[in-house]
Amino acid sequence: MEDDTLVFPVEGTKQKNEAAEEEEKLVSLIIYSTDTTKWTLSKGMSADGCGSPSVVEWKDKLMMMTACDGGPRRVYESGDKEEWTEALGTLSRVWGNNKKDGKAKAVGSGFITATFGNNGDNRNVMLLTLPVYAEKGNEKGKLHLWLTDNTHIVDIGPVSDDDAAASSLLYNSGESTDEKKEELIVLYEKKKGDDEGKPSPGMVSVLLTEQLQRVKDVLATWKEVDDHVSQLCTTLLAEKDRASTGDACGPTVKITDGLVGFLSGNFSGDTWMDEYLGVNATIAENDAAAATGPSDGVKFTGRGAGAQWPVGKQGENQLYHFSNYKFTLVATVSIDGEPKSGSVPLMGMRVGSNGEKNLLSCRTTAEGSGRCCAVMETLRSSAAFWGQRHLNTW
Repeated sequence: MEDDTLVFPVEGTKQKNEAAEEEEKLVSLIIYSTDTTKWTLSKGMSADGCGSPSVVEWKDKLMMMTACDGGPRRVYESGDKEEWTEALGTLSRVWGNNKKDGKAKAVGSGFITATFGNNGDNRNVMLLTLPVYAEKGNEKGKLHLWLTDNTHIVDIGPVSDDDAAASSLLYNSGESTDEKKEELIVLYEKKKGDDEGKPSPGMVSVLLTEQLQRVKDVLATWKEVDDHVSQLCTTLLAEKDRASTGDACGPTVKITDGLVGFLSGNFSGDTWMDEYLGVNATIAENDAAAATGPSDGVKFTGRGAGAQWPVGKQGENQLYHFSNYKFTLVATVSIDGEPKSGSVPLMGMRVGSNGEKNLLSCRTTAEGSGRCCAVMETLRSSAAFWGQRHLNTW
């Protein structure tokens, strides 16, 4: 750590409780030392069944990635190296852990931090390697490199042709070497065959030169989008001469903080691309064209025209898993004309496996008025989007 504390992830086993007929359970925790003469085991630990931990220091906290039985990987954070809290709303439960049959053995992941940039324009990120399995069939699970800044998450792509198991990452900025050679290396274990009694075929080391460049390209894109979104606020402030500190575009507010996805005028065919390279929206099979004039976006024309942003239908890896707990959705809608009779839906939001729960419904009417209704829905036993029912009229 930056304060010279030495930290190691530890996998432990909870003793079997024979009276309660409970089996032994794996748990993850850490052991740390400030002088190597005395070691301290953290009091807190992960949930039962979470093992194969990897730990990194992120800002003023420790982040611990774990592989959990029968479910997605869980990420925990600690500010005191003692108690651990699941990082729901950021990285926890984003990445799946098993194939569809749920029988794949949990494996450790590569998990490191790195700093990229120059001239004081540095960006701290986390890099990790995890297997990604095919949606259909019994294809091998290829190891993928992932990039995140604890807000955005991007799949950089595969780094192995083998059916990989445990992996680790090493990044060398080159600043401390005479050659000034920057390197990103992955070391992974080839997965065993069907016979678990056979030894692993071996370890493989791969120099990730192309993937390192892809990481830098993604970071450059994130910066461009941040600058663009910030400029939108700057323009709005200039137009309306705003000075309120409570305004989302106020001078004391950084509008890009926590901004995960941004849909603007970048689309092709039936895909409306997320500017941050996260989850894309899907455009219905109707006419759509980039908006012209002072604002970016997509113009929909024709009956049934529109788009869906499927943030909860991503399969094994749920990049927007935070939407199960809390989020803010901001949309700007410009209506060209009004319905001659009745009302026309403008925007909606649904949750559930089949979208059976309606959270938000916005419509425009023949009278030229609009109404937007948001209804409280409990998604999990411990989470809700809004604390009360309310009705807003434009």
